[in-house]
Amino acid sequence: MIRLGYVSISNTLNMTCSKAITYTEYSKNPNLNKIDEIILENLDNLSKIIDYNIKNNIHFYRLTSKLIPLATKKDVVFDYINKYKFLYKEIGDKIKKHNIRVDVHPDQFCVLNSTKKEVLENTFEILEYHYKILDALNIENKIIILHVGSSVLGKQNSIKRFINNFYKLPKYIQECIAIENDDKIYNILDCLYICKKLNIPFVLDYHHHICNNVCEIDDYLDEIFKTWKTTPKIHFSSPKNKTKKDFRSHHDYINIDDFINFLQKVKNINLDIMLEAKAKDEALFRLVRLLKYNDYKFIDDTTFIN
Repeated sequence: MIRLGYVSISNTLNMTCSKAITYTEYSKNPNLNKIDEIILENLDNLSKIIDYNIKNNIHFYRLTSKLIPLATKKDVVFDYINKYKFLYKEIGDKIKKHNIRVDVHPDQFCVLNSTKKEVLENTFEILEYHYKILDALNIENKIIILHVGSSVLGKQNSIKRFINNFYKLPKYIQECIAIENDDKIYNILDCLYICKKLNIPFVLDYHHHICNNVCEIDDYLDEIFKTWKTTPKIHFSSPKNKTKKDFRSHHDYINIDDFINFLQKVKNINLDIMLEAKAKDEALFRLVRLLKYNDYKFIDDTTFIN
């Protein structure tokens, strides 16, 4: 069984829960009321997006990392949890009732193996923020997806730094961390090594593997999926163009031939597949239509038998 998911923004609803205020804007007019307005709007939109997911049987969704503006800035101090507890509970109850899998993926500023003290301190803040949001929503199987990060001083030293810094995290955050292979430096062999060392899940990004391919993927799928105690999840996207310049960039939609080719590799395996396509939920339902055209049997709107 395969469940399909999408990232953050619903293009169909034309709705985002990532409205922001920049640090520069806030510094010119340090008004916490403006932040409060944005948080309320983001949470209201998140609630509507979850309702949309429920109505369309979307069981897998990536929460935006930008739900709360300026939450990780040390000199912008405000309560973004307790003040909105009733809203988190309302959203979290819907997620739990309808068994929607939710995870988060911090941005490029979250670098656990950085050699810079200030970057590492900020990374700890970012991870704490993501944990607090997942906890406020009462998400049971919390997953925070990271790239391994920098390769300063060489890849092997960087892997050691990642492992050392992982153990500096609070235990409750360690238990949430999963890592993803990237498109330039850390391939699936590197990530498998780290995941086995730390006993954490490995999120396979298939497009990144194609970009940074050092081995035959079929030989390692079983090992990758065994890093999960729950249903494994992977990321899937298609290149913007086949040219070298644009190959790493994500296309608006998913290439059906590439997707079906991957499905052949994971026959009879239960998987949750996060579609990292720029058209978001529209890309998901376009892929569904194409899969139906290719005679895949659907259990509901976004779940099918492979």
